[in-house]
Amino acid sequence: MDNRPIGVFDSGLGGLTSVRKLAKLLPGEDILYFGDTARTPYGSRSRDTILRYGMQDIEFLLSKGVKAILCACNTVSATLPASYTNQLPVPFVGVVEAAAAAAARTSANGRIGVIATAATVKSGSYQAAIRPLRPDAQLTIQACPLFVPVIENGYLDRRDPITVLLAREYLAPVRASGVDTLILGCTHYPLIAGTIADEMGPEVTLVDSGAQGALVLRRLLEARDLLCARSKGGNLSFYVSDSGENFAEIGALFLGRDLSGGIHPYTLLE
Repeated sequence: MDNRPIGVFDSGLGGLTSVRKLAKLLPGEDILYFGDTARTPYGSRSRDTILRYGMQDIEFLLSKGVKAILCACNTVSATLPASYTNQLPVPFVGVVEAAAAAAARTSANGRIGVIATAATVKSGSYQAAIRPLRPDAQLTIQACPLFVPVIENGYLDRRDPITVLLAREYLAPVRASGVDTLILGCTHYPLIAGTIADEMGPEVTLVDSGAQGALVLRRLLEARDLLCARSKGGNLSFYVSDSGENFAEIGALFLGRDLSGGIHPYTLLE
């Protein structure tokens, strides 16, 4: 048993969908979330910058005494090398590998789609993660750069014309490729899963990368006897790298609960 908190981080708000799933799976666990809201988004940054930011985020969580880390940022998960994450003093789970494994298991015809930020697409990380698991896989990868700002501005209704128009534009080539499984390769995207599902059709299974990361982390904690002694009553703490005002307002949409009063601004040193 280990009563230290679980650390979760993302470049901004999206990782709160992972926290929501993790808190449901492990209601007794304390969870400490860090959102680098001062430097979001990471998806348009250079590889070197993403590496530097991701390592700083991890060092912050380690300084808080976490027992495990979930990287809820697809962009960072796609960029950090295993040579770094394998040397961390606590278990580390990245959402890319977790989602890739779930999609490989789920797909019946081997045609798998991925929608993600431009940086995640450019990294080739999903291709690299899926190929060893499903050598027969035919992958269709699509960048959706406008989804994140649209989501963060509250256009979440599945019938909202702006969101529907973007989804129709981005998903047309993915749907045409005949995929039966689609990875939501950004932790923002579950908030518009209804719109995405409407465009893809009922025969396509959506794989939530953040939720899959939470599932993998739970199994890892169980296997290593790192779960806490409590079965309920876990505490959620939130740290951000700029003012928490916007985080509280928009973050409530991601987490499904009021965040006011529980957010701690923290400035990362460059």
